Amino acid sequence: MPEKQLNLSNLAPAQAREDRKRVGRGMGSGKGRYSGRGIKGQKSRSGSHKMRAGFEGGQMPLYMRLGKLRGATSKDAMPIGPFRTYTQPVNVRDLDRFGAGDEVTPETLVEKRVIKNTRTDVKLLGVGEVTKKLTVRVHAISASAREKIEGAGGSVELLREPKVKKVRHRKAKAVAAEEPDTAEEQPGASGEEPVADEPTAEETQEPEE
Repeated sequence: MPEKQLNLSNLAPAQAREDRKRVGRGMGSGKGRYSGRGIKGQKSRSGSHKMRAGFEGGQMPLYMRLGKLRGATSKDAMPIGPFRTYTQPVNVRDLDRFGAGDEVTPETLVEKRVIKNTRTDVKLLGVGEVTKKLTVRVHAISASAREKIEGAGGSVELLREPKVKKVRHRKAKAVAAEEPDTAEEQPGASGEEPVADEPTAEETQEPEE
């Protein structure tokens, strides 16, 4: 049988390997009555499968049961989820690919294939040794990495200055100004019981019969 010539009139997608299931078309079809969903329950309703990622039916989800990842993260950061923010770490041992006097920036790190992209901030850590004079421009740097780079004669410049947290100091209450200089002693204030006055002679004289 000769093959049909392909043209716009007979162009069609490839046939499916299995026929589409037609549910709710009678008991004899095998998918009638409940259409394969069973009797009642959440899974029989429409839209029951449209759950957000990580939802576990109301119980504490896995990404909140696990500990938070360590590192420079925001206060809302989780191991997964939309609030996950972080810096990609680069150690000083990775700077051996640069020559003496070279400039280290996120763009040059991508060229040297130390990092994949510049979408996230770069933080330089102090694992390894520095034997070359380098000019480093990154978003963040650890104290040990700064010490090693400056010790080799290089310099460090931060592309983004760290945010300084403003601390509100409580105003001292002017209690001393309100209190009087000398306080009058009140009976019982010092913890001693007050002494009663001794009776006079007239009070002790017995009445005549």
